[in-house]
Amino acid sequence: MIEYAVPDFVSDFWHYYIAGLAILGILFSLWILKSQTTAKLAQGEKAELLHHAWDGDLQELNNPLPRWWMWLFYGLIAFGALYLVLYPGLGKFNGVWNWSSGGAWKAEKDAVDAEFNKVFEPFKGKDLATIAADPTANAMGKRLYLTYCSQCHGSDATGAAGKFPDLTDKHWLFGGSPEAIKASISGGRQAEMPGGLAGDEQGAKEVAHYVLALGGKPHDAAMAAAGKGKYAACAGCHGDDGKGMPDASFPNIVDDAWLYGSSVAAITETIVKGRVGGMPAQQAALGDDKITLLTAYLMSLSKK
Repeated sequence: MIEYAVPDFVSDFWHYYIAGLAILGILFSLWILKSQTTAKLAQGEKAELLHHAWDGDLQELNNPLPRWWMWLFYGLIAFGALYLVLYPGLGKFNGVWNWSSGGAWKAEKDAVDAEFNKVFEPFKGKDLATIAADPTANAMGKRLYLTYCSQCHGSDATGAAGKFPDLTDKHWLFGGSPEAIKASISGGRQAEMPGGLAGDEQGAKEVAHYVLALGGKPHDAAMAAAGKGKYAACAGCHGDDGKGMPDASFPNIVDDAWLYGSSVAAITETIVKGRVGGMPAQQAALGDDKITLLTAYLMSLSKK
């Protein structure tokens, strides 16, 4: 949490350098204004006609600034000086009011959290299944979802093919229990599949057909037979039967849930290039109460 208006400088030189520039800038502006507005025309004296011209014959007189305009400049200089006294701007001096953007943000966040705690109070101490069945909790969870999750998983939570998983089905790579879903939101997830384990692209295509054969999907029998031996490099994670290892977060590759596509071309690309997916942790940003409501909302979606 940011507590100070400005960061710590590596040396006091930068503090004095920045503060000096700010003060000199104000003094220079004051000097310029003063030096250019002290001269007055004598009684009956005409203003000087300046030598430069526009369009051949358009010239201007060297008249003093109007008084209201001049005092407006003085007012702006005074405002700048007062601002630097009250707010940060002079090096590491935080200002008389000790204001900081971090402090203002924290105060606003604390106020919002206090209001949210009142709203969440009826659900404290209840298990996730009970909260998931509560229409009010679901409405709150939906609003939270649309605010924090829909950018990736879509407004209807069906995800985006090849990028973000569908959250409305029964397929959960890291587990679909209430505790597992909550852990995924809180701590985030990171998954990686190395590429090139089946050799060249032809070998990858053969393994792709073998994977389709394991799942009972249309495939080329000859290609699948050629890929059976090469699949041994995949079995260590996905199992001999292709059903994966849920406890170790290795996905089932014989069901109908394929984030990156289940065509021969898509599976081949996955085997050749590998895949890297990740979801950022939300605990620090949302806190336990909001994550509880989000978990309950996702549980209600996966039951539909």
